[in-house]
Amino acid sequence: MTRPMLFRLVSLAVAAVLLNGCSDSGIELQQWMQETKQQTKINIPKLSEPKKFIPFLYDAKRSVDPYNPAKLAVALARAQSNSSSLLKPDMERRREPLESFPLDTLKMVGTLEKPGLVYALLQVDKSIFQAKVGNYIGQNFGMVTKVTDTGVEVKEIVQDASGDWVERQAKLELQESKK
Repeated sequence: MTRPMLFRLVSLAVAAVLLNGCSDSGIELQQWMQETKQQTKINIPKLSEPKKFIPFLYDAKRSVDPYNPAKLAVALARAQSNSSSLLKPDMERRREPLESFPLDTLKMVGTLEKPGLVYALLQVDKSIFQAKVGNYIGQNFGMVTKVTDTGVEVKEIVQDASGDWVERQAKLELQESKK
């Protein structure tokens, strides 16, 4: 007999012994499973009745849209006509160059004095502009009220929460250059 054949015979014998050992335990296992099934009581709780769905009828579809631009324009016009505030910005005047920039982007970098007149030098990005008392700056209808060596005082006209125009004071301080 050759070695591979001998190896096959031994392997077959080992497999037969192992299978023979498993055959008796299968019957015991089946008996245990049947006993356990008989002793165990299955308790499944009943499901509660589902809530009855009542469809919702949306009645506001026929009413006026609260965000309709025409309705908002009428309400704003009515509020402005009822406004007791006489303070309003001049919407008809020509805009000045510094009004296209927000006030917080403007930096005061110096002053320029001419006889009887003081100009503030204001920087936006890399451009320098001159502003004197009476000039408009910023996007909130800000008017320069005072120019000093250390700052520019501005009076802005803004709308409050109720839509009335109110004055607000602002100041641009001189920005020291770092060298």
